[in-house]
Amino acid sequence: MNSVLAASSTDLDLSLAQQLTVIALCALTAFISHMALAVFNDGVRPFMLDFIQGRTTRNATTAVAFGLSAGFIFGLGAPMALSTGVLNPWLVFLPTDILGILSPKKWIAPLLGGAWGAVVVFGLNGANSLAHDLPVDFLTALQQMSTPILFLFTLFPVLAITKQFGRLRGAIAAVVELALVVMTMKVWPDIFPGSIAMAVGVLTLIGFAVNKDMTQRKLDRAEAAKAAAAGDFAQERKDGAADAAEDPMASLFSASALRLRRHLPLFMLLGAGVCVLAQSHVFGGGEATSFLIAKGDYAEAAQVDFYRAFGFVPLIATTALASGAYGIAGFTFVYPIGYLMPNPFIAAIVGAAVFAIEVLALSAIGKVLGKLPSVRDSSEHLRSAIGDALGLAILFGSLMAANVMGGGLGILIVGGLYLLNESMGRPVVRMAAAPAAVIVGGVLLNVLYWLDLFTPIKG
Repeated sequence: MNSVLAASSTDLDLSLAQQLTVIALCALTAFISHMALAVFNDGVRPFMLDFIQGRTTRNATTAVAFGLSAGFIFGLGAPMALSTGVLNPWLVFLPTDILGILSPKKWIAPLLGGAWGAVVVFGLNGANSLAHDLPVDFLTALQQMSTPILFLFTLFPVLAITKQFGRLRGAIAAVVELALVVMTMKVWPDIFPGSIAMAVGVLTLIGFAVNKDMTQRKLDRAEAAKAAAAGDFAQERKDGAADAAEDPMASLFSASALRLRRHLPLFMLLGAGVCVLAQSHVFGGGEATSFLIAKGDYAEAAQVDFYRAFGFVPLIATTALASGAYGIAGFTFVYPIGYLMPNPFIAAIVGAAVFAIEVLALSAIGKVLGKLPSVRDSSEHLRSAIGDALGLAILFGSLMAANVMGGGLGILIVGGLYLLNESMGRPVVRMAAAPAAVIVGGVLLNVLYWLDLFTPIKG
């Protein structure tokens, strides 16, 4: 597998159909955000309940959304899109979260969202061409991130297993994954080496979690049987029923699920749009996926996003039931499904069906997750592991890009900006800080070149 994409593969010149898809979907997502029915940023979703119930203002909620999203938009979304030639959800959906909530009128929201979509499809290609013409081409340098991201991302199931089930199981999982990566590279060289390893790792984690929950349920039933034999079971059932009747969360979850179901046709339209965008192969749902899509490895990209989704289903389900606002991409299963669809018409039908199933099953999913605490914990560990693996990969890849741009001086500037961000309390979120530092560093190196203080390194 090539470590760096060909420069020609980063072209953002979309076809008319792709441009219209992006603009229409941005308009739709901004409208849905304005209605407080869904947002993409998982951190914003918990704040939506107060907004829905009128306990906070539109301006205050907009400020929260902007504060939690701006770093990802400009520090991660834009650099990833420019370096891969593939759009991503941080660039497409996070701004429409903000614009939708900001809009004072319902009809203004889709106009603002559509305008952002136009900026994306028409503006990025010009910025891409301009950057490639500079003496120091920092966008091509950013492609150095592809190999660290793709290979270190493979380790996230190992990290999750280690955090949840201990060092021994984690070490065994690491050995198994390494063996599978080596075997895949040797036997199936045309397949992304981490695909089989990730599948085995995620399935192993889920197997451990389900086994732990089933074992605990058996112990609980045994204890209940003992209590019944002692004559205390009837009283326990009565106490449990009273607790359930007084549980305010159950009532809130039910109301949120009903609110989302009432807008099912709108969600089905959203699912169709997201799936069609994924099917166009100009959009990737994650960091690793963007590079795989750029390389044309659509099946591998589908695998990566499918495994990744397991880390977010419990989070999205519980926050949606608690807040009454769903995820713009749902449980994100529409991404891998879209990559594999043969044409946009089938993608639209399947995407709508997937969203319909997700929204209708939301209450049931919440109840199942309530009975599987270890599975819920696994999703938390998966998300944390994904963040750890990608954090190291992006930092390492950004330093590789800095070295390509300017050798030691490039590393000094980019690494220094990253460390400065850390020492200032991370005004730019850690995940986005390193790519943002590469862009700022690239601009500074170009300025130094124009001042005759720096000679670009020959490629």
